[in-house]
Amino acid sequence: MYPNPIIWADYPDPDVIRVEDTYYMVSTTMHFMPGCVILRSYDLIHWEVAAYVYDALDHTPDQRLEGDRQIYGKGMWAASLRYHQGQYYVCFVANDTHQTYLFSAFEITGPWTRHPNIEGFYHDCSLLFDDDGRVFIIYGNAEIHLTELKEDLTGPKPGGLNRIIVRETEPYHLGYEGAHVYKINGKYYVFLIHITNSRHSRRTQACFVAASLEGDFIGGEAFDDDMGYFNAGIAQGGIVDTPDGKWYAVLFQDHGAVGRIPVLVPLHWDNDVPVFDRKPPSYIDIPSTKPGYEYKPLIGSDDFFYRPDENGNVHLKDFWQWNHIPTNNLWSVTDKPGTYRIQSGKISENLIFSANTLTQRAMGPACEAIVTLDGSELKDGDYAGLCFLISTYGFIALTKEAGHYYLVMLARTTDDKTIFGNLVDKDTGVEFARIPVNNNKVTLKAYGNFVNNTDECEFYYMDGEDWKKLGITHNMVWKMDQFVGARYGLFLYSTKEIGGTAQFSRFAYNVMKFRR
Repeated sequence: MYPNPIIWADYPDPDVIRVEDTYYMVSTTMHFMPGCVILRSYDLIHWEVAAYVYDALDHTPDQRLEGDRQIYGKGMWAASLRYHQGQYYVCFVANDTHQTYLFSAFEITGPWTRHPNIEGFYHDCSLLFDDDGRVFIIYGNAEIHLTELKEDLTGPKPGGLNRIIVRETEPYHLGYEGAHVYKINGKYYVFLIHITNSRHSRRTQACFVAASLEGDFIGGEAFDDDMGYFNAGIAQGGIVDTPDGKWYAVLFQDHGAVGRIPVLVPLHWDNDVPVFDRKPPSYIDIPSTKPGYEYKPLIGSDDFFYRPDENGNVHLKDFWQWNHIPTNNLWSVTDKPGTYRIQSGKISENLIFSANTLTQRAMGPACEAIVTLDGSELKDGDYAGLCFLISTYGFIALTKEAGHYYLVMLARTTDDKTIFGNLVDKDTGVEFARIPVNNNKVTLKAYGNFVNNTDECEFYYMDGEDWKKLGITHNMVWKMDQFVGARYGLFLYSTKEIGGTAQFSRFAYNVMKFRR
């Protein structure tokens, strides 16, 4: 038996399919690059990265984090993953460009081909390839639209079906959205989420069914539970069947600063109506279609020894993503083997605008990351180190002032513990500790505790053979301005002059089952 939620890390807005014996799940990645991650599983419980759909999306100044430009809380959202006639399709919108993107591939691992954007903007969209060859897209907020697309999927079909199929009728905090559409046994099912005023800010799952796309969609609430976790409703995601005919929904639940994490909810059918288990199991086991398979880790350590491929390109381990599109001539793992080198190319007020920050997801219940930093090539005013990247970020860094080196612990604090408020600004944060160091090479550690929304982080440095804590125990808060869970990050930013370099080596990542 395995714990449910199945992954204690930020994989929101899941859509899931099964192709023969293999399950695939796509998740929102927003401003991180490469983007639009697709995971693979043989039992719906254990997952690994199968592919990223794109390395970079549009190379806009915002996506490249130029100056004070950024796409925090935007980027790609809520993709639809489908398999049709031997081909995989991914469709999603980006909330910075307000475009709808379409990619396809014959193998899940790619190469993924980008098609012309679909004309129009389809919020939280879901694709439906009908049996008669027609293609539809279902989308919207509060009013859920169904639009027939051209055969080449480039836009709405002239004269095609275009109608509102579901309307929100109750007072709400969040209207119906997060559409997932299916045709099962000749009927059409649309799954949605919403938050009505009567649910006291708890997200719930709804389902509507129709005998035809021209007919009435009838339905309502289908699932409402939080597994006893802080009134955090479990909702929004796809449904999928196993080879032996059992059905599951893969939904997500808010888990504080670690992010929105996937939960498995069993369901069955009663007279063609999907019936969710009223209480999702805390532990679950599903027979694997490939017993004994060893999964690649979703997070992990790295010695930064890489070799270019036959085309001279370097592919980092697939648990790494950059914060926004990296500046390729300012980072390397081959200039000095065993080292991730970053050179600054702009002046930044704080961590938020630091280019080439290399990240991977924090993982609950608790986790720690350790890295060795060589700051011998830093310039005055540079900050380089190890962070938890989130709106209320915290970090430990080596900095240089007037030729002297210091270790600092700095954090962005807020009295507002709600999901609201915008902290993506030029505030420099609060420095809680600063100590002089005689060596420009240091070993740093960042620890995160996410048990029961504790959401605390602490920072340490190696002093001889002992770890010493620097600064405060900092509280991290998930907010909608970044819209993602906390991530570890290796960073460098310059406050006075560009051109400084930071060198990171021996990155180690450990996940703890319990708070230490």
